[in-house]
Amino acid sequence: MQHVEICTLPQMRAATIAHRGSYLEIGRAFETLFGTLGARNLLGPGLRMVGIYYDDPASVAEAELRSRAGIVAAKPLPVELPLEPATIIGGEYAMLRHRGPYADMRRSYDFLYGSWLPQSGREPADAPCIEEYLNTPRDTAPTELISDIYLPLR
Repeated sequence: MQHVEICTLPQMRAATIAHRGSYLEIGRAFETLFGTLGARNLLGPGLRMVGIYYDDPASVAEAELRSRAGIVAAKPLPVELPLEPATIIGGEYAMLRHRGPYADMRRSYDFLYGSWLPQSGREPADAPCIEEYLNTPRDTAPTELISDIYLPLR
């Protein structure tokens, strides 16, 4: 049994790189994002790495899935091409912590949407899901990766 908690997130602005296609291939957008931020000397402490996922892979063709690789900073970052701004809405979210490889996240989503949501009495908001990556595959074994999945609620 996985644990879901209700939390409130503030509205956040993210510097992002758009990605279209398989959600499992968003890593390329993160490489562009970090390469751009590094070249502009914008990397440092306090950055939150997020993925923004707009489409349901069960109802949208894989080649058409829309997502964004993003960084949220304590202070606003200058957002110039190829970076694009994105707003993460504030409000209530159901948060589920996923531990393990990104390729296994489907099971966490299936639990969140298929088991927890119908029993919760809550409704999803018309906003994208957010993933926050608390560590990275650059220095963490796949089995030790920790990601928080945020489902926006009405």
